Amino acid sequence: MPAERNDLLELLDDRVGARATLITSQLPVSAWHDWLNDPTLADAILDRIVHAAYRSPLRGESTRKKLR
Repeated sequence: MPAERNDLLELLDDRVGARATLITSQLPVSAWHDWLNDPTLADAILDRIVHAAYRSPLRGESTRKKLR
């Protein structure tokens, strides 16, 4: 995963301020730092993502649960 973390940081560096980036995740934002598992890279990545982000957390019960 170290290569993927570096790739993500490079991608974000290229896009910040120049292009929109949409990120979707089932992992709560509060858990991203631990998931990235490298404090220095996690700080750099999250700084680029969270700095000017619009967050739209989903609320309510899962549609999958409703269909069962």
